[in-house]
Amino acid sequence: MFLFDLVPNSVVVGVILMLALKIYFDMSMGVCKSTKRLDGKTIIVTGANSGIGKETAIDLALRGGRIILACRDLEKAALAKDDIVEKSENNNIVIKKLDLASLDSVREFAADVLKNEPKLHILINNAGCALIGKKMTMDGLENQMQTNYFGHFLLTNLLIGLMIKTAELEEECTRVINVSSYANNFCKKLDLNDLNFVHDSTAGTLWAPFKIYGASKLCNILFSKELSNKLERHGKAVTVNSLHPGAVLTEFGRFSTVVTVFMRIFASFLKSPKEGAQTTIYLAVADDVANVTGQYFCDCKIAEPSKLAQDDGIAKKLWEISETIVKLEPTEKYF
Repeated sequence: MFLFDLVPNSVVVGVILMLALKIYFDMSMGVCKSTKRLDGKTIIVTGANSGIGKETAIDLALRGGRIILACRDLEKAALAKDDIVEKSENNNIVIKKLDLASLDSVREFAADVLKNEPKLHILINNAGCALIGKKMTMDGLENQMQTNYFGHFLLTNLLIGLMIKTAELEEECTRVINVSSYANNFCKKLDLNDLNFVHDSTAGTLWAPFKIYGASKLCNILFSKELSNKLERHGKAVTVNSLHPGAVLTEFGRFSTVVTVFMRIFASFLKSPKEGAQTTIYLAVADDVANVTGQYFCDCKIAEPSKLAQDDGIAKKLWEISETIVKLEPTEKYF
């Protein structure tokens, strides 16, 4: 008797469908094929102590870049640095403390970079938190919104002048890369008057953390779009793009029991952190996107975000409101 004779047909069909889906996902997965070196280039990767950020740092270190690991937890960052150095044989790896949930920390980090780094070629805004219960930071901002969006918005504004200067000195585009997510589609309406979800009607429900996470990732795309527009209007050679890394098996599960359960059930369909880092790496090194800006990518190619994420008017208003929320001083503004 064959084994299949002992198993219900529905189970066999289900297994075959799952295998087919797995093969499809693997075949359609984007891979960065660029062999470009980064010797003499300085790269900042936020949240580089684990997951996609760490894998991105390893790859860029292998290419000879000077990598600044911008991390909140210095002990974890030190362990990550040791691993990156061992795997890349590149000792030019630097740790700098950055807690995106503190605007003071963001300003201190940026001041350190501006004082000690003569050039900045690539800024990868990768760090994030996901699907945690509603919590306000010491700055009075919603935690997911500040960690994923407001902190990176402030950081980029503080460093954009250095990136413009670097582009002018080297006569080639420098690059800002914002790690967003397909979750931008979770946010169907963005209330620009309540970006910290103080008056959110879904507060306390299971959906609320998903909605806020989606909003933070939507803001990353809109912010990328508006910054790209501003740079182009001023004729500055800095590209700004955002991306969806795919569904990745990362440490995000530590933030949510729901996410942990999901990851365990669908682990075989999720990308590894190394696979999830491919689009970030592609945007950082590929020559064919050296002058591409204001786009959203997935699997190393241009993709289409939600309609809301494509609205220039909302992007402009979001920028103006975000300047007020992070208390961007006139001396901190480039534009």
